[in-house]
Amino acid sequence: MSRIDTVFQKPHHKALIAYVTIGYPSIESTLEIVPALAESGCDIVELGIPFSDPLADGTTIQEASFQALKNGITPQKCLDIAQKLRAKVDIPLIFMTYYNPVLHFGLDSFCAAASQAGIDGLIIPDLPPDEATALDTNALKQGIDLIFLLSPNSTTERIRLVAKKSRGFIYLVSLTGVTGARENLPAGLEDFVNKVKQETTKPLCVGFGISTPDQAQRVSNVADGVIVGSRLIQLIRNEETPYRQTRSFVNSLRDVL
Repeated sequence: MSRIDTVFQKPHHKALIAYVTIGYPSIESTLEIVPALAESGCDIVELGIPFSDPLADGTTIQEASFQALKNGITPQKCLDIAQKLRAKVDIPLIFMTYYNPVLHFGLDSFCAAASQAGIDGLIIPDLPPDEATALDTNALKQGIDLIFLLSPNSTTERIRLVAKKSRGFIYLVSLTGVTGARENLPAGLEDFVNKVKQETTKPLCVGFGISTPDQAQRVSNVADGVIVGSRLIQLIRNEETPYRQTRSFVNSLRDVL
């Protein structure tokens, strides 16, 4: 059983998953905020490896990636930072990035280095499961869960394929579009989650657009976990240690879950 699997084995527990961009606004802030998120109730943290063309991300995370790249963040530095974080936290850590940096690094080399750094999972939004065999083989060899995404317009055939291939959990995109804090979630969210539930018993976690406790509670009524990114990036951008507002926000999410 992977470290991610153990999160979803807790009875009556809804997972809270946080996203941060590595190196934003600085390397030091990443090394401080991730332990703070774990202490505040996050079950899993996604570590975003910045990329110059983050096609699945909205303005907030695009800007964070741009600044992190300006700060000199590279995949190798992300691996180094992940290893330092692993020494500080026990919760699962997941890399979220795009296929180009992983391919350039080398699939086998990247998976081996990620495993050595203490990474438990990998999310690559621009890599569909039917084209992921090579990466999946290397990730599985290193004990890394490769997590795939589904969107509201996914066909039943695609849902079944992702249900078969995804390990750890399945990432459900709440809407057709990019990441970003939103005032309202789509009306058909529950129908989408229930449609996927008909095809799998694997944990389902919903991300994209979740930015308030009320939204998190709504998601938790039908899904196994809630993923929050852009709103956290906004808070982190405007704070310094000890990240009181960020901690308070995460606590409020944990309370409703």
